[in-house]
Amino acid sequence: MIFSLQGNVQELTPTYAVINVQGVGYYVGISLMTSQMLVLNQQTFLYIQQIIREDAHLLFGFNTRSEKEMFNLLISVNGVGAVSALILLSTLSLDEIASAVLSKNSALIQKAKGIGAKTAERIIVDLKDKVQKFSGPGETISSMVDNKIKDEALSALEVLGIPKRTSEKIADRILKQNPDFSVEELVKQILKNI
Repeated sequence: MIFSLQGNVQELTPTYAVINVQGVGYYVGISLMTSQMLVLNQQTFLYIQQIIREDAHLLFGFNTRSEKEMFNLLISVNGVGAVSALILLSTLSLDEIASAVLSKNSALIQKAKGIGAKTAERIIVDLKDKVQKFSGPGETISSMVDNKIKDEALSALEVLGIPKRTSEKIADRILKQNPDFSVEELVKQILKNI
């Protein structure tokens, strides 16, 4: 099972990217949210969800672990396929999806192309107990840039042997106070606060 890919962005469109990993190009379906974080011919790291069907082996890539988690929640709902989940993630932010589910706002979910009233209701019923972590006062998803910086900083700290759980809470607190920090500044501040 492919968990992640790190390589060069060989091709980039709003719906897919080709990630070249040591000479092998992987075709990866992506949301608009992830697409906006990628740069052609630049190195990237994507979390991958592999879906194996009888007729195809599909890869879907996500800039953050949170986006991948939301994707997996969405495709767990009967009637929501991978493409519909990507369209929903391209239409609404993670926070908006979670808020729509928690407030039973079916109309907002239906803004995503191809999601009708019945599917929107099913998403609300199936996910109402599973999306709290994406919304509310505990965690607001301020911007994808914050998440990318946070993910890179946490990965760097993991290499240094610092558990992700330890550094993640500190990173969230620091980014709330200093949203413009670079990866390097964030790593330094986390190390000072451990």
